[in-house]
This record gives sequence, C-alpha cells and structure tokens, in this order.
Amino acid sequence: MDEQILEWLQEQQKNMLALLEDIVNIDSNSYDKAGVDRVGARLISFFDDHGIVHQTIPLDTHGDAIRAVVSGGESNQPIILCGHRDTVFPKDEVQRRPFSIADGKAFGPGVADMKPGLVINAFILAAFQKFGGHPNPLVGLFTGDEEIGSPASREVILAEAQKARLAFNSEPSRPSGNIVTRRKGGIFCHCEIIGVAAHSGGFFEDGRSAIEELARKVQALHALTDLDRGISINVGLVNGGQSVNTVAAEAHCGIDIRYREIPDRDAIMAKVRAICEATSVSGTTSSLEIKGEFYPLNPTEQSQELFGIYQSVAAADNVSVIGEHSGGCADSGFIAAAGAPVICGVGPVGGNYHRPDEWMQIDSLAKRARFIARTILTLAAQPTKTGL
Repeated sequence: MDEQILEWLQEQQKNMLALLEDIVNIDSNSYDKAGVDRVGARLISFFDDHGIVHQTIPLDTHGDAIRAVVSGGESNQPIILCGHRDTVFPKDEVQRRPFSIADGKAFGPGVADMKPGLVINAFILAAFQKFGGHPNPLVGLFTGDEEIGSPASREVILAEAQKARLAFNSEPSRPSGNIVTRRKGGIFCHCEIIGVAAHSGGFFEDGRSAIEELARKVQALHALTDLDRGISINVGLVNGGQSVNTVAAEAHCGIDIRYREIPDRDAIMAKVRAICEATSVSGTTSSLEIKGEFYPLNPTEQSQELFGIYQSVAAADNVSVIGEHSGGCADSGFIAAAGAPVICGVGPVGGNYHRPDEWMQIDSLAKRARFIARTILTLAAQPTKTGL
C-alpha cells in the first residue's frame, strides 16, 4: 500500500497543477467571504469526486471551515493536514494577473501562500482514501481567515488540535526548500484617537490634535522594539484628519507586535496598551483594540522528532531540508498551543509571498506531497502512546 500511495501521488502532478490553477483563479481576500467560500466549493467538489467524507463548519463573518476526513484503523488520534484558503490580495486581482506558468514556476495571487498547500493536502487525503487509509484518521482542515489572525476559525483549529496526534501545516516551503520549525507570535492592534476639531488659522488654540497625539504614540511604540529578544513593534498604518487647515479631530493607526517567547506576550502587550491608552495631548482620548492574534511556534521534543522523520524522508529523495525560524505567523502556533506536535512550511517551494511576483516551483508540487505522505506512512509503525 505504501508504494501505491507514493506512486499515485507522483503521477498526479498534472492534476495537482490543474486544481491549483482553478483555485488561484478565484479571488479570496480574507474579507471576501463569498470568494473564500468559492475556493471551498471547488475543494468540496474534489472531495466528492474522490469519495472523501467532509463537513462544512459555517462561520458568519469569514470563510467557512471545511473538515475532510479519511478514516483508517481504530486510533482516535487524528493526523491533521492544515491550510488556509484566503489571500492578502484585493478583489479583482485575478482579473489583473491570473494564473500563469513560465520557466518552471507558477504565478498568480496566492500561488505560494498558500493555495498549493491546499492542493497537496487534498491529494494526500485522496491517496490514502484510494489505498486503504491509515491507522490514524487523517483530517484535512481548510480554513478561511489566516491572513488576518484566524479570528473566526481559531476555535475550530484549537478544538481539532486538542484531539490530534500531530499536524502538518502546509504553508509554503522556503525558497531554499527548507521548512519552518519555529515562528514568532503576533498581535495586530488598532489604536483610535479622538481630539477636538478647530480652524487651524483663526481658532488654533481651541483645537486638540489627534494627529499630534498619534505622532507621540508612534515614537513611544517603536521604542519598545528589542531585536535581541525577538520583539518588534511596527506601526504600519496611519490615518487621520479632515483637511490641512483643520486641527485633526481623529486619527488612528494599525500596530503589528511580534514576539518569540510566550512569557513575553503579556509584558509587551501591557506596555503597548499603556502607551495607546495614555494621554499626552490634553483634551484627546485614546483606545486600543486587538484585531487578530497568533501564538508563537516553538520546537518541542515531539515536534523535533517529527521534523527528524520528515528530514530523513526528504534525504532519501536526495533533498536536504533544514528547519528555519520565520518572523511570520501562522495557524501552526495555535496547533502547538493546543499541545499537538506540528511542523510548518511543508507545502511546495515558493517565494515572494504577498507580492505581485509571488511564485511556486512547479516540480515541487507532487514531491512535497510525497514527503508528507511518506512521513505519515512512517508514523504508522510508531506507537501513539509514547513519543509521536
């Protein structure tokens, strides 16, 4: 059975590329629920074609979660294949630059991050379904809001991870071919400042500038960055004011917080909150809201063991893989927080994520699917009570 699964996956390169083209050519910004759900509908069609049991978990504000299951032996500890259907690109991006191929690479919105990961997860499920399953159930979890911190699907992921033996998150492999074994945590915040409007010439003294208050906060927030500890604060969005000759009555900003170690989370968040809620310009008021949050991914003994198996599988195919640290966040942090060993970035090789020139290496589609599948097959011989 093992070789049948691997041989079948190797033969699916063309079919994988066709499915990838279909879902890349569907706009699916995180806030475009209809688009994200259209990607889900295409995957559901694939599951139906391959006899894979699936369910849709409705979510009101963002794309629904899809759970596809391949049963096997009597173990009730699932192995999770995780991935997100949303992208950072705006609606109509596909019309501007649809899926294309050149020089052994595929291009298009989400062609690396992370629609090919969805494709290989779907085909791995199909392979095990076709050839008899696995001692552990295989659960494919296809969510729709990762790019904004998974606010709607986080509880779905945590609930699944709490039951899991282990997990693979099929975010793109690095351009080097390496995978991700460590990620930073991230918090995305919105700070709102209210001032008092006034004519900036005739009645300047009556005004209370929200923009001045914001400028002071930006300086204080950026000063919290401590690169030696892996902590960074970036005010990446600012807006405010009504006109050049009006003292600004409102201003707001978006704040990105990154940290490496879980104990640092509360400490740095308390400092950010203190800056954002304090008043330095008399007559202004400020508030802070957390819009999205990721947990860090840090190696454990079990996740390192899982990576070692994956690394050996790749080496048997003459591919050297190293585990890298990424400053980017992912749903793998939620899985790790729930106690399940997880490795990330096991999707096809790609680069320039979130950019118009984002790319995926075409010949890595079937190859990376086989690496995950062989790792899963290797795990079949290992007990679930100890180690992995």
